[in-house]
Amino acid sequence: MGNLEERVDALSTLNEKLEHDAKMLRLICETSNNAFLYYNYEEDSVQTIANWNYFFNFPVSCHADFSKFYACVEERYTAPLREALFIEKKGIKSIATDVKMKDSRMWVEVETSIIYDEKNRPTDKIIRFKDVTKFNSQNNELVYMAYYDILTGLYNRNYFVRQLGEFVNRAKDENKTVSVMFLDLDDFRRMNDGLGIIVGDEIIQIFGQFLSEFSSENVIVSHFNSDIYCIGIYDSNGTKAVDAIYKKISKRLKKTFKLSSRQQIPLSVSIGVAEYPSAASNALELINCAEIVMFRAKACGKGNIQYFDSKILEDFLQNVKIENKLKEAVFEQNFEMHFQPQFHTMDKKLRGVEALIRWKDEEGKMIRPDVFIPIAEKNGTIVPIGTWVMEESLRIYAGWKEKYHYPILLSLNVSAIQYKQPDFIESVKQLLEKYHICPSEIELEITESIMIDDFKAITDKLVALRDIGIKISLDDFGTGYSSLAYLKGLPIDTLKIDKSFVDTVVTDENTRIIIESIIYMVKKLGYETVAEGVETKEQFEYLNAIDCDIIQGYYLGKPMPSYGIEKLIERELA
Repeated sequence: MGNLEERVDALSTLNEKLEHDAKMLRLICETSNNAFLYYNYEEDSVQTIANWNYFFNFPVSCHADFSKFYACVEERYTAPLREALFIEKKGIKSIATDVKMKDSRMWVEVETSIIYDEKNRPTDKIIRFKDVTKFNSQNNELVYMAYYDILTGLYNRNYFVRQLGEFVNRAKDENKTVSVMFLDLDDFRRMNDGLGIIVGDEIIQIFGQFLSEFSSENVIVSHFNSDIYCIGIYDSNGTKAVDAIYKKISKRLKKTFKLSSRQQIPLSVSIGVAEYPSAASNALELINCAEIVMFRAKACGKGNIQYFDSKILEDFLQNVKIENKLKEAVFEQNFEMHFQPQFHTMDKKLRGVEALIRWKDEEGKMIRPDVFIPIAEKNGTIVPIGTWVMEESLRIYAGWKEKYHYPILLSLNVSAIQYKQPDFIESVKQLLEKYHICPSEIELEITESIMIDDFKAITDKLVALRDIGIKISLDDFGTGYSSLAYLKGLPIDTLKIDKSFVDTVVTDENTRIIIESIIYMVKKLGYETVAEGVETKEQFEYLNAIDCDIIQGYYLGKPMPSYGIEKLIERELA
């Protein structure tokens, strides 16, 4: 008897819970401002729930009644509505679409969800109808606002592209030209980092306000992003010609820009110009061409203007092609090492070798390091390339040591980006330990560009490398940012005189004065000197006469594969 009472109580409790859940579900549906339609495929039965009458004035009792919905919406939304109502035809589980109701301003979101059984047959369908009129209205306002740049008040990139497209279409019909000026503020990142983003934003605003003066019916000015602006000119001539606008910009840039803090800021811009139809056939291509040319203007020293020509585009596309190939080569480690010997000047004895990377693409074409290394430094692949060069060179060098036991130095080039990696010193130590190489047998070659950013931090790193016994060589001395003031503070062992000096040392008196002064100074500081690019007997004899310690160049030895160095070692041992 007790057991039966317990069952009755349990069923009563369950019924109360079900009634509560049903009441809660009804309350949710009725207060949601939505309407719901439930369809059971097996019974071909329909149940409508919640605010049905708010949306529709007709009942739906079976699947065939779904066609009634078509008459409720504007004709252009009939097809997307049909697709949303019958998604089981495509085996889709859920979809949502917005439709405009006929004879009203109401927008309705129709969302359909279907449950399938284990044999992928539809069993149940739920369709939700939601009034999204207010949302769509706000969205339309946002879309409108999205055409304008908040920071500068200029047109943004989206609107500029749209308007430029209209310019181009109009120019096609009227046989006119359209010009694009792509402007980039020089060194803006440095200003933004140094002065702060608030000041950076004000600089963008002030310069944007100045450019807005050029806006007219046939001239559109936009702020693309960050420090990039674009000017589109329809049928450029007279005061609207590119040259005329550039002269006005140049004249204004001769004066500083005054900030709200009363600080005076000098600005300069690099500008690329491309014109329809000579450079491109549509708006996006025209912008891309102008951007490519702007980068050329930057490379030419900043603060100037560059006009599009086909050679610039060819060079750019070639660099892009090389960059794509380079990424594949890095992934596959498709490189090889060559080594250029270095000789003591006095007796022409082998002093060491400089490791040099070589790359042949899949077509067997040799791509020069001075072409692909700058690209690698820009896209970040220089780090894995540098790591591979170091390990492969040390591996080969370890093989020479084990085979010949001949004492030579291995010189390794280190890029500024690779050198600045936080784990650089530790990775060098690990490689030396892995191949059982003494640090004193390794010379790391750095360029002056490494010192630009943070001289003290770089020097501290050099000291740490020297403390473990690694030699440091300063490469390409005299071609970059040479400063005797910092040279005396660098912990280096060797200074390499750049090939550009060696090339004219026999024929130019001024070059001889410079080289003799460098060698005298360096010897006083206690460094070794290496002359690069020695290609003739006359150059060698002159450098020998002025006591240059080491010679490197085609005269005594070209870069060669590892087996070529082995022959040199065998010759030294003979």
